[in-house]
Amino acid sequence: MSEQSRRPRRPGKPYRRPQKDPVRILAFEALRAVDERDAYANLVLPPLLRKAREKEGPEKFDGRDAALATELVYGTLRRQGTYDAVIAACVDRPLREVDPPVLDVLSLGAHQLLGTRIPSHAAVSASVELARVVLGDGRAKFVNAVLRKVAQYDLDGWLERVAPPYEDDPEDHLAVVHSHPRWVVSALWDSLGGGREGVERLLEADNERPEVTLVARPGRATADELLDALGDEAATPGRWSPYAVRLSEGGEPGAIDAVREGRAGVQDEGSQLVALALAAAALEGPDKAWLDGCAGPGGKAALLAGLAAERGAVLLASEKQPHRAGLVAKALDGNPGPYQVIAADGTRPPWRPGTFDRVLMDVPCTGLGALRRRPEARWRRRPEDLDGFAPLQRALLRTALDAVRVGGVVGYATCSPHLAETRAVVDDVLKQYGSAADLIDARPLLKGVPDLGEGPDVQLWPHLHGTDAMYLALIRRTA
Repeated sequence: MSEQSRRPRRPGKPYRRPQKDPVRILAFEALRAVDERDAYANLVLPPLLRKAREKEGPEKFDGRDAALATELVYGTLRRQGTYDAVIAACVDRPLREVDPPVLDVLSLGAHQLLGTRIPSHAAVSASVELARVVLGDGRAKFVNAVLRKVAQYDLDGWLERVAPPYEDDPEDHLAVVHSHPRWVVSALWDSLGGGREGVERLLEADNERPEVTLVARPGRATADELLDALGDEAATPGRWSPYAVRLSEGGEPGAIDAVREGRAGVQDEGSQLVALALAAAALEGPDKAWLDGCAGPGGKAALLAGLAAERGAVLLASEKQPHRAGLVAKALDGNPGPYQVIAADGTRPPWRPGTFDRVLMDVPCTGLGALRRRPEARWRRRPEDLDGFAPLQRALLRTALDAVRVGGVVGYATCSPHLAETRAVVDDVLKQYGSAADLIDARPLLKGVPDLGEGPDVQLWPHLHGTDAMYLALIRRTA
């Protein structure tokens, strides 16, 4: 044995086991699921929160912990574009060369530093501890070094450094400042029109936490009954829909009796307005047969079914995917009037032409109108996705116009304001039908709703109406 091997080791810091923080571990797991499995945060978070409560117990994982975990996940996803630009300025390699799990920890840390009131030292320390748990000590040192650089400036200070000047490149400036892909900024700006102020307000609204809105399903509940049951502190009336109730921040819809019993559901007010406008359109002739041609997951179908029942009409709810048709059936269960749910391809319908008096076709789309609720969608969608949806959207609108009788009304709806999914589709299909179909002015049917543009179609906006960016065109079959 050599003399060197007999020397005692130099004293150093004893190894400290990393501290497990259930809130930040949960947030990390949610971000990994979104990245690895293309999952949606609104579907991933609830089971993770339940699992954490069961594992840690209500004393160690309470409502404040759940709220923080939710904020970390949604805030990081909404601001991902901005944080990527900041982190890129703090690392010595392209972001694509940073392992995705490491980038998720860095993004969570950046959000705590730049998007919350968590003190800088606590945000860095907690992120490094998270890195030690989920990545190991070696990469935790990298996280520590990068986040210490991020902590040198606040968000405004970083935006001055990483966002190009507006005068040089307006769209790229807005993309970095408001954390949207450049092509989405361009598309939203084209659809909205106007100058810088309007599009900035829209992009800011996309980054705000949306309120939870309930719908009282006709014949099963009223908005007043929901408000009485919830109390003034927990809920307020909707802005535009007589069936809408807005929950106060932190309200849990799953804990409400009416929601559990199916008498009410969670539904954005813009979605409610689309169904209500179709139901309010004047008809020539009978009003007995209604169709929801893309009914999944069932929110609009449940509202339409209740309205149809009040008039003695029958709703047929059709959905291509069987599992989504099952969700529609669940939403309609308990409806006071007759209805039918089927699994069918709307482009190859089983019904005869001219069967229905009212038809709603809420077509599959990019979902750019719901970026408040699904912030990860802005990073997942690509411009080429529009080409994939275009033929289906036109085919479904043609199906709807064929399905409605002469004198009946079709509602074409999308949860996207992109002109390629809205007016371009309607204009193309109406050219094919010539004088056999005419647009109806939908604006008077959304009573009390301001800022509806020049018509005859309607585009709702988060910053103007507090709703998702729903689009609606109403078309009457004339021949």
